[in-house]
Amino acid sequence: MPENYDGMLSLLLASIEFVFILNLLIFAEKNKVNKLTITLIVLLFTYQSVEFIICGLGYKTSLFAYIAMLIVSFMPPLSLIIVLQFLNVKSKLNNLLYIPALFFAFYYPLVIEQFEVAKCTVIYAVYNYPLGFIYGIFYYLPILTVIILLSIKNMNKNPEKEKLRKILLIGYVITFVPAFLFTRLVPGMLEAVESIICTFAFILSFFLTYFVLKNRTEKEIAHEKII
Repeated sequence: MPENYDGMLSLLLASIEFVFILNLLIFAEKNKVNKLTITLIVLLFTYQSVEFIICGLGYKTSLFAYIAMLIVSFMPPLSLIIVLQFLNVKSKLNNLLYIPALFFAFYYPLVIEQFEVAKCTVIYAVYNYPLGFIYGIFYYLPILTVIILLSIKNMNKNPEKEKLRKILLIGYVITFVPAFLFTRLVPGMLEAVESIICTFAFILSFFLTYFVLKNRTEKEIAHEKII
């Protein structure tokens, strides 16, 4: 029996997200939006796996703290790119949204000794790392933009696409708004904001999985009708 259950929630969430990924790889249409969305779920799964390695297996090193933050860094821009692609706001410039994540990816190894796993619990982990305020701005701006874009009605004339827009909007709102309020209103939770948000993002993974299963190209729908 383990001495404590630190990281056990991360292991549970990672296990469920792994099942989601397997189902999507087998049953979902492999269009561009779906591939990007599956990648986002893979990032969520990978983060939870790393947090289990840190807290559950005891590898509380600067390297694993950096890896955890690196994974988190790519989630907001990827979320925004998925929504832009889904809403047909397509541009090669969209990939520039990854620049802040790439900055942190290359800068943080230079100061990796400042990374620290300050605390582990059953539910969350606390990381210390440099440029926390700037990192927070970079993290929240794409998510806020995602919610704003998904709140705009009639961006899709296709009723099925419109339904999926609402599904995504609900998923992001009930994931990030409670997580934001929780980390601001509950004492001591702000320092664990990255871990708490990724835990809440498990809710989002349900909506993303449903979204991918239902998001099909018109070509695929027409092919099914012919059959």
